[in-house]
Order: sequence, then C-alpha cells, then structure tokens
Amino acid sequence: MKIGFVGLGIMGKPMAKNLLKAGYDVTVTTHKQAVIDEMVAAGAKAAKNAKDEIEQGCDVIITMLPNSPQVKEVALGKDGILDAKKSGITLIDMSSIDPVESKTVGAKLAEAGIDMLDAPVSGGEPKAIDGTLSVMVGGKKETFDKFYDVMMAMAGSVVYVGPLGSGNVAKLANQMIVASNIGIVAEALTFAKKAGTDPELVYQAIRGGLAGSTVLDAKAPMMLSGNYKPGFRIDLHIKDLTNALNASHAINMPVPMTAHMMEVMQELKNHDEGSNDHDDIVKYYERMTGVSIVKDEK
Repeated sequence: MKIGFVGLGIMGKPMAKNLLKAGYDVTVTTHKQAVIDEMVAAGAKAAKNAKDEIEQGCDVIITMLPNSPQVKEVALGKDGILDAKKSGITLIDMSSIDPVESKTVGAKLAEAGIDMLDAPVSGGEPKAIDGTLSVMVGGKKETFDKFYDVMMAMAGSVVYVGPLGSGNVAKLANQMIVASNIGIVAEALTFAKKAGTDPELVYQAIRGGLAGSTVLDAKAPMMLSGNYKPGFRIDLHIKDLTNALNASHAINMPVPMTAHMMEVMQELKNHDEGSNDHDDIVKYYERMTGVSIVKDEK
C-alpha cells in the first residue's frame, strides 16, 4: 500500500511521520518546501500535488486540511485526485469539515470510481505527535475495515460512526462539547479567584469528582500558568463551530450553547488572539472581571 499525504501543518506533519514510523510507504505534498525537506529526511517521498502522488503509484490519499474549500480543491480541482483520472483509489479525509460538504465531495468521487472516508480527528498537536488521536469515521464499513490499520498507525482510537458524513457529525459534536467545557472551566476558576479562593487548589479539589474531565485536566493547568501556546487554535475552533452552526441550522436544530461559545471566541479573535490555544477563553473572563487566575498575578 502506497499512501499519499496532503497537508503537513500542526497536525498533518506528525501524523504523516507516524505513518512512516509504522513502516508505510508515504509520499507527501505541501506548500512549504522546508516541511517537504524535513519529511523527505524522515523517509517520505515528495510530490507536487495529489495528482502527482497518484501518478507516483499512491492508491490511498490522506488529506489533513484547514476546511471544506481546501478539501474540495484537492479532491475535485486542478491537479487534484479527480484530475488523475484513476479509479479504484480511496480518499481518507481527516480534516474537520462540514458533513454536507463531505457527502458532496464523496458523491463526485464515487462517479469516478473513487471511494471516500471522512475521518476527522480529536486530540490536538500532542496526541498527533504521540500517535494517540481519536478518529471518528464515516463511509462504507468495508472501506473502514480495509484502512483501519492505517488510521490506527496515527491514533489511539478509531471508531466507525456510520455512512459518509457521520465522521464529521461526530467531530462537530466533539467540538461543541469541548468549547462549552473549556468555557465553563475558565468561568469556574475565575469565579474561585474572584471569591478569594485559590483557583489551583479548587482545580485539585474538584478534578477527582464528577466535574473531573479530560478537558479540565488538559486546560486548567494551562490557564493557571498563562500558557496559550496552541495545541488547538481559536481560529480553528471558530471554523469548527461555524460548521456546527451551519449543519445544525440545516436540520432546524437550535444550538444555543454552541452559539454562545462562538460569540466568546469571536471576542477573542477581535483581540488578536485567534492564533492562541482555545484555553485563551480564560482571557475573556479576565477582561470581564479584571481578575486573572494566572499564578503570581493579582
């Protein structure tokens, strides 16, 4: 099996490296030559674009791209997958996009005899690096089974969710929950500080109870230390919440908590914090209250 990988950003580069570590034959393409050089040094082959990857013999293409327009361009555009005019290959799109767009792209590819899985991931850069991402997959079950081991080379968990588009439905549900959880962690710790109680001790007191969560343990220490280095950028979470709002409105579903968190993140973006980690939500509360929970700050 020869794998073509398109998109070598914060998430894609370590994911592609984990495929190499697992022994797969990987050909990569991205806009940054320095990243191509780094990947070639790690054992990958280089290509100009997705079409070139297929012409070099890749029978599965993995994409890890910012949003729907980029996925559509690589799948359907000039020098893309469809442009290679080769049937029998498979696209595994691990980007987080609108599930409606996943279905649209999949239908176009199917007309040319090309299969597709939508397989977005959760876990951020640390889990991309150590190969323990959670992957949510939509598409044909037999295609999922065929490429399960490939996806597991980058993940700690790979779960089949349903037909094409279902992976991105699961990812959007994940992002809705994560945004709301980070928001309430920031709110609760700021409440503790403003009430005169050490927020770090509050965190330690509650983390073993019902309020304990992966989000609490991942983000509370970052908030308390003033560490806003991404992980997962506010701008990307805004993208996901935009897709969640669009998808929910398409099925006439009200999502008030998601909508509120979108407004919070827009406030952060307006303060030029879009490139910060989403734990930066705590700054929204800092600006509202005049209270910082960062250790050694009053």
